[in-house]
Amino acid sequence: MRKGILSTAAVSVALLAGLTACGSDDSGTTAGSETSAAKPKGKVGVILPDSKSSPRWETADRKYLGEAFKAAGIPVDIQNAQNNKTNFQTIADQMITNGVTVLIIVNLDSGTGKAVLNKAKSQGVATIDYDRLTLGGSAQYYVSFDNTAVGKLQGEGLAKCLADKKVTKPVIAELNGSPTDNNATLFKNGYDGVLKPKYESGEFVKGPDQSVPDWDPAQANTIFEQMLTSNSKIAGVLAANDDLGNAAISVLKKNKLNGKVPVTGQDASVPGLQNILNGDQCMTVYKAIKQEADATAKLAIALANGQKGETNGTVNDPEGKRDVPSVLLQPKAIFKENVKDVVDDGYVTKDQLCKGSFAAKCDEAGIK
Repeated sequence: MRKGILSTAAVSVALLAGLTACGSDDSGTTAGSETSAAKPKGKVGVILPDSKSSPRWETADRKYLGEAFKAAGIPVDIQNAQNNKTNFQTIADQMITNGVTVLIIVNLDSGTGKAVLNKAKSQGVATIDYDRLTLGGSAQYYVSFDNTAVGKLQGEGLAKCLADKKVTKPVIAELNGSPTDNNATLFKNGYDGVLKPKYESGEFVKGPDQSVPDWDPAQANTIFEQMLTSNSKIAGVLAANDDLGNAAISVLKKNKLNGKVPVTGQDASVPGLQNILNGDQCMTVYKAIKQEADATAKLAIALANGQKGETNGTVNDPEGKRDVPSVLLQPKAIFKENVKDVVDDGYVTKDQLCKGSFAAKCDEAGIK
């Protein structure tokens, strides 16, 4: 297992405010320049990975990135590769041919991402890794959440929920993310850092541990059903995101174990939050995607104007043997008692979350 080594400064309120303040004011001043009245010089291309691994790519990232560049008056082309490596490379080629000066990618895997980044670099196009670091790649910047911290919150969250249920020596199953996604490695580093000492002390018992190709919920369902069949004593599930968690919950429901076996998640998706309100999911991790999109837009606009971007840390690329200048944001653990924080932040709306039978549950959770 590769270790992601993070070296970051604490994210101060002042820095975060600077990172999220993208766009231009009424006088035409652009990000990164307080005196120039010139409009941004470049055009930005964004390649999203798919619509399947998480709903966030289309419902949040596309929206927030589009809004940020529109506010700045800079042209942007946002496309989705739909988990197809050939599409990914074709989209990148078209964007470069069409004159993008900054290319932002969420790689499908590091091999494909590296080829695209290297071609962009050879054509003089500035590059940003968005959300996922391309190992061995050449991106000038990386913007993401502290993904080891995400995993740590998941591990701590599962431990809290098991303690609340007073479960002794629980058998833990781990449903990890895609083996081709470096973020999945970082998440696992984070939660294993919490769980491993508990396994070694005998407080928890290590159960089945498997990665889910392409973050595919259908495969996760099959994998977890096999896990539960082989070990009926599973008492906790570390699922790397809400979709994988939901797959495990569907299996637990068939076995009348939902609500009895704590399940983690990530992404604060509407189904994930509903599972939490329903008592079927223990917790999720909320990543304020607007902050990530705004920080990325801030960097891209600076690069489009030939300026240097502002960062708050570095991430080590062990394959490229380099430290990548990075903007790293902080995630937040969400339990039933603070689901309302996600609504209050505007990431999901009450109308989306509180439909039908969930209306009463939202009232109980203080969601207004």
